[in-house]
Amino acid sequence: MISEKSVVIFSKNSCCMSHTIKTLFLDFGVNPTIYELDEINRGNEIEQALAQIGCSPTVPAVFIGGQLVGGANQVMSLHLNRSLLPMLKRVGALWL
Repeated sequence: MISEKSVVIFSKNSCCMSHTIKTLFLDFGVNPTIYELDEINRGNEIEQALAQIGCSPTVPAVFIGGQLVGGANQVMSLHLNRSLLPMLKRVGALWL
């Protein structure tokens, strides 16, 4: 689910932080692959797998270039220290 896409976000419609992170990426012009765990089959299984690899909370969980970046705190930290945009450029998710 994550290896073939440059940016993947695991989310839930009911999570305000998921909404914030999705909006951030969309505002950058990134077209992330988004999996809404509260809407898809096996969403609970995927959420358990995210917990097993260290995602806490489990959503939002952001993968860039096939690598786990983390949740909202990690993504916002990368953005604030100006590391997020270069990371997105390196994986071809953003052209600026």
